[in-house]
Amino acid sequence: MLAAVAPLQEDTAAKDSKSKGDKDNDQPLPPEKVHNPVLWQKPDNIAGLDLYLGQGGEKHKPAAPFTFLEEDTNGTNPKFDAKDANDRKWRVKLGEESRPEVVASRLLWAMGYFVQDDYVLPEADVQGLKIKRGGKFFKGEHITDARFSRKPSGQKKVGIWEWKKNPFFGTREFNGLRVMIALINDWDLKDVNNAVYEDKDNDRQIFLISDTGATFATNSLSTSRKKDKGNVDSYRNSKFITRKTDTEVDFGTPAPPTGVLFASAGILAGDYMKRKGYDWIGDNVPIDDARWMGSLLGQLTREQIADAFRAGNFPPEEIVIYSTIVENRIQELKAL
Repeated sequence: MLAAVAPLQEDTAAKDSKSKGDKDNDQPLPPEKVHNPVLWQKPDNIAGLDLYLGQGGEKHKPAAPFTFLEEDTNGTNPKFDAKDANDRKWRVKLGEESRPEVVASRLLWAMGYFVQDDYVLPEADVQGLKIKRGGKFFKGEHITDARFSRKPSGQKKVGIWEWKKNPFFGTREFNGLRVMIALINDWDLKDVNNAVYEDKDNDRQIFLISDTGATFATNSLSTSRKKDKGNVDSYRNSKFITRKTDTEVDFGTPAPPTGVLFASAGILAGDYMKRKGYDWIGDNVPIDDARWMGSLLGQLTREQIADAFRAGNFPPEEIVIYSTIVENRIQELKAL
């Protein structure tokens, strides 16, 4: 569909910084504002990609020392902005989502979907760190298993895109993304987790999933954050393909979050309301499109898959289990 293009990078803090009047737009992008949208680009030499370093590679890794800029109080996870030794600005996330998010970005990137430059740093010191949330994830200025992320180079977020209303609905590339959602068990599919960036240099708008932290665990929201994000036992016990016909296939993710509503005696009703109604994303996927994604995923080696989990700093014993599960799921797709 589209020729492979070089990943978008950022080299100066000037491009990263935002003035008070230049903030992200978190409203759905109106149809009349859509211009040359892209969701997917043809991946080049999948078997030769480095899934440990990912899209940014060695050159664009976050470089110490780091300096605290400001806390981001949006969302449920502790986050803040920091500047590195090369004057580049990073959004740093702590907590359960940091490790699985980096693995998800590696696999999505390898399949041709747009992602941000993501890295997990097992340990780092951030000068002047001062945040109100996530105290259990840092000690003084020292942080562990932190996800460092950068937006596409020099791009401005112009809105979000909706799962049911977007320029790609029904296309092979869109359905392939639905398959990837099931592969990695991404259950947190609120529309606000989808971003549209204005790529003025290439006269296009980039559509991507900007938050993939709720992955590699359960099929749906759980009452325990330790079980529904980056939990190898939950992932091993989760469902993948749940129904198959001659023309369609259903997946286990995203599953309706009904169980958590009853298990929490209504306490998590707000979380339930935010995520209900997205289970259709895993249902009635055209089987030809699922096979197509399976053929792309099948070009990955076991070493590459393991490298993606190494990038997320998962323990060696969990990397073996995770890699085996992903390989088995890929074989299921190829056998459809």
